[in-house]
Amino acid sequence: MPTSVRLPTKGKLARTKLTRAERNELTRQKLFDAARKVVGRLGYAEASVSRITAEAGVAQGTFYNYFVTRQDLLDELLPEIGKDMLRFIQERTRGEGSEAVREADRFRAFFDYLKEVPEFLRILNEAELFAPAGYQQHIRTVAGAYARLLRRGREKGEVQAFSDEEIEVLVHMLMGARGYLSQRYAYTDTDQSVTTVPDHVLSAYGKLLAGGLFAEQQGAAQAKPIRRKRGGR
Repeated sequence: MPTSVRLPTKGKLARTKLTRAERNELTRQKLFDAARKVVGRLGYAEASVSRITAEAGVAQGTFYNYFVTRQDLLDELLPEIGKDMLRFIQERTRGEGSEAVREADRFRAFFDYLKEVPEFLRILNEAELFAPAGYQQHIRTVAGAYARLLRRGREKGEVQAFSDEEIEVLVHMLMGARGYLSQRYAYTDTDQSVTTVPDHVLSAYGKLLAGGLFAEQQGAAQAKPIRRKRGGR
């Protein structure tokens, strides 16, 4: 969730008293953390203001100092988690190595993030129905960041010569793969706890990309579209 407020320091001594703005930010963060837990446990439909504030340990009236309506918080929830996820993955991705190596690191880091925030998948899956504005914002943010990485790799010759439009398609394919693979291999059948993804999931993903997205090219032209014969044959 959002980065914790850091207290400024003067010399070797840290100030212990928070400013009003820092207190407000901490309370807002508590509400986001509480909403993540409540929605992850009960779903959006059951995430009432009273449940969220009880989880946060604040008075119910305090909620409306930060959000006009319950829906305002729900629409901000997934985008905030998404930005937190991107920061987490960036920190876990090595700067050196090829783009293929960094993509493998990003893939592993995504499943590591699920261990830290097991509520993520339910919040994502239900958002399209219960928080559509937040869902669309999340998809745009994550897909945009992902596409920039692949375009950068293409410019360095480490990603095949896909067009910008094709990279957008690839990004959504890879994002979809993460969602379905996490449902199959990361989450248990009985609860929301997340288990370690088997090595063969990581190796299969790596082999697939090595044979397509990151395959070395020696001036190879882009694949030509298949032309159908007359009569649909």
